[in-house]
Amino acid sequence: MSNFTLKIIEKYNETDDTVTIVFKQPGLKKIKYLAGQYLTLIFRINGRRYLRPYSFSSAPEVDQTLAVTVKRIPGGIVSNHIIDQVKVNDVIEVLEPLGDFTLKSNLVLQNTHIVLWGAGSGITPLMSIAKYALHKYDTSHVTLVYGNRNFESVIFNEKIKELQSRYDNFSGLHFYTQATIGMDNPNIIQGRIDPDMVLSIMQCEGELGNTVHYICGPTGLKESVKAALLKLGIDKERIFSEDFEIIRNPLDFEGITTRMVSINHNNNIAAVEVVKGKSILEAGLDAMIELPYACQTGSCLVCKGRVIKGELKTIGISKLPEELESNECLLCCSFPLNDDVEVAVDN
Repeated sequence: MSNFTLKIIEKYNETDDTVTIVFKQPGLKKIKYLAGQYLTLIFRINGRRYLRPYSFSSAPEVDQTLAVTVKRIPGGIVSNHIIDQVKVNDVIEVLEPLGDFTLKSNLVLQNTHIVLWGAGSGITPLMSIAKYALHKYDTSHVTLVYGNRNFESVIFNEKIKELQSRYDNFSGLHFYTQATIGMDNPNIIQGRIDPDMVLSIMQCEGELGNTVHYICGPTGLKESVKAALLKLGIDKERIFSEDFEIIRNPLDFEGITTRMVSINHNNNIAAVEVVKGKSILEAGLDAMIELPYACQTGSCLVCKGRVIKGELKTIGISKLPEELESNECLLCCSFPLNDDVEVAVDN
């Protein structure tokens, strides 16, 4: 996993609690990425090393700079640090771009209708995908379905308007949960995103079989949109979603108790208490062990380790990545089942 350092050349507010950080591309070896991927930023705060993935809001071939957009999370150590402390001319260490929430070129044909479903900060990778798709492909249409509390909380409001003005084949449909909407705004709807309503409109306009869908937002949004799409017969291979966090079922923790785990990190061995409910990765980071990680959702493989002995249970992902060997695990979703667990991590 390659590391880079990037210089911040601009920082500006998107909303009261959201900022965009703009990085200068390196002069000699530019960072290559795909629309929809994320960049992992590295910070040291109060003596501890933090890594956080943030989706690109810039788009390759469209923007000359790199940009990520960060929304403040109540109690969020890193998001608060970025919004309150990070400034122009700071140099930030980052990991190479990662993520597979990207446009699938084999599905983007001339008659393809790309539908982007998002809520709140879930708009970030969708904006990157929208800009790139409109620039790169001669698709029939790109539709953004975007949910927010009110007008003031809309991230990229001006950029969305710019895309609507520039491209005849782009349209935005806004849902507001806390706003009163006038009858003269047909593209603004009061309430939460209603997938059935949106799809009924689209069905009247064209063939749903030519659509491809990208969903980024809360779990409820992803589940409701997927259910509506599958009910209408949309091929599941044309539906993609971005996962910000692991969803853990409390029932999966039956038989899990607080255990001691031995972590061998670069030949330095430490005994770590893994409290029930925390993964081995979380416990190791709490113990100030600088373990490698990035997405924390079981997809990037950065936090993989070798199981030397003992039994582990995987919680939060239904299927381990095929790239893992039989003796390897992902620390972000691994939980000890006994007190004889030892894992080795090299980075």
